[in-house]
Amino acid sequence: MNYYIGVDGGGTKTFYALFDENKNIIDSCETRGSNHENLSGGFSEAAEIIWNGFSSLIRKNTLKPSMITGTLMGLAGIDHKFQHDEMFAKLKEKGVERFDVCNDGYIVIKAGAPDGVGIGLNLGTGTCCNSIDSRGEMLQLGGFGELSGDCGNGEWISERVFAAIYRDIVLGCHKTIMSDIFCKKAGISKTAEDIGKAVTVFDSPDLNKYRIYLTDTLFEAVEAGDGEADDIQSYMADRCSDLIAAHVRKMKFEPGKIHVVLSGSMLTKTKNDSFIKELLRNSEDKTQRRFDFIKLDKQPVTGCINWLLESKGA
Repeated sequence: MNYYIGVDGGGTKTFYALFDENKNIIDSCETRGSNHENLSGGFSEAAEIIWNGFSSLIRKNTLKPSMITGTLMGLAGIDHKFQHDEMFAKLKEKGVERFDVCNDGYIVIKAGAPDGVGIGLNLGTGTCCNSIDSRGEMLQLGGFGELSGDCGNGEWISERVFAAIYRDIVLGCHKTIMSDIFCKKAGISKTAEDIGKAVTVFDSPDLNKYRIYLTDTLFEAVEAGDGEADDIQSYMADRCSDLIAAHVRKMKFEPGKIHVVLSGSMLTKTKNDSFIKELLRNSEDKTQRRFDFIKLDKQPVTGCINWLLESKGA
């Protein structure tokens, strides 16, 4: 039997899956995030995290690195060739064999697009937009935070929503129902004092919990017709559709609908129907093309095994 390993490495967690040659997951495990850009030890620390998860998975299944036919790792932070080469070298030093590394946005396309061709928009901890076109050419856009004008991810949304709430409650201007929704979720009073205290959450272990409160607040307020929330969403839809449109301009896709795979918690775990509709409308208006938006409903790591077997002609 042939064994394969897929790795999906993000900013908050890294998921490892051991596959057989029929794409069945034999076993899996999870470690902390492996984005080298978020780690004080950079590539070395990221490689150590990945190696520990990788070796733990194969030991648990009484295998050795030499028994793995192929491994593909989709890793956040691998945005340029020099980053690929550095991470590849670090992992090779650890003892990983017959493997390759790519940005995690590409495995999303291979996991969700029926033919493995299309555009992948990821709004999770960060933002990135990737494509694999009809020729097999690959392109990544975004992923550099403020430097590339990224928006729509959890960090970006929570900061904008909190700023709107601050303007309402503390500054007394630009009223928004997001204040009521958030304060109820967070269990705090709608006062300047409590909002001032809540600022400290952005440097505390409770940050992820409050980000969920804030992102849910945005989409609930949009559905309720709140103008401030609608402005934030409209900006997101405009900027994210710019990314999609850029892929259409730069890459080659066959006539007909272009598959767009939506991944990341902001796109797959929130009640965001109005945002998806606005994003689709903007994307089609800017490109004069039709799109098939696909919310990823499976582990992104499945894109690794699809790609590995595709490259073998299986």
